[in-house]
Amino acid sequence: QVQLVESGGGLVQAGGSLRLSCAASGYSGTIPIPIMGWFRQTPGRQRELVGIMSNEGSTEYGDSVKGRFAVSRDNAKKTVFLQMSSLKPEDTAVYYCYVFTNRADWGQGTQVTVSS
Repeated sequence: QVQLVESGGGLVQAGGSLRLSCAASGYSGTIPIPIMGWFRQTPGRQRELVGIMSNEGSTEYGDSVKGRFAVSRDNAKKTVFLQMSSLKPEDTAVYYCYVFTNRADWGQGTQVTVSS
């Protein structure tokens, strides 16, 4: 099981930027973690894709964040980042770090609140 520790959440005004980080530990594979990325969830709604990146650099984003958010990763440090720009109040959510090795593992979540 991979352990994930997120950081960087908080309160930001609409139009602002925020960067989340997630450090993974407990992974002993010989290749970089196959998939790392982020999902988010608000009360009463299903967890939704924000952005993910493969260990070869391919990415996939949720429609609502395309052009505003960017996922990056440091394979050597087993860390994934989420750069969020042009934030909107509807981006307010708990953001969860996600990795897929031979199973999915999740972080504990970090709150992002965007004020109008």
